[in-house]
Amino acid sequence: MDKQILEQYIDACELIEEAKVELRKLKKQRKRIEQDVVKGSSCEFPYTAKSFHVEGIAYSVLKDPRSVEEQEKVLQQRIDDAARIKQQVEAWMLTISPRMQLIIRYRVFEEMTWEQVAVRIGRRATADSIKMEFRRFMENK
Repeated sequence: MDKQILEQYIDACELIEEAKVELRKLKKQRKRIEQDVVKGSSCEFPYTAKSFHVEGIAYSVLKDPRSVEEQEKVLQQRIDDAARIKQQVEAWMLTISPRMQLIIRYRVFEEMTWEQVAVRIGRRATADSIKMEFRRFMENK
């Protein structure tokens, strides 16, 4: 596991959220209830005015319903792939020391500066010592 995989974790998390938003938009677009009122009159005397309330489900007129379904499948596959990467990184994180888990979580996942990581770690840690510890760990992996 290297730094690039750790960065993919962040991208995977963002990708999951974006894909979920797009999926919700597609589902809303897919089925929408349309309403309208139509007015008219009788064709024979007495010409009485009538109005009719029309309601129904409007499918996307711009896209074929099958293409919308295909887009939904692609988005769901994207979510599944990103979730798999996320799960692999989280499983790997359990195999390393708790201190290094904290350093990686603060620095890579939460994108803190080295100074902020040192403050969160505490115990007389400095930004340079935390940075060096991280570098050594990544070189060994």
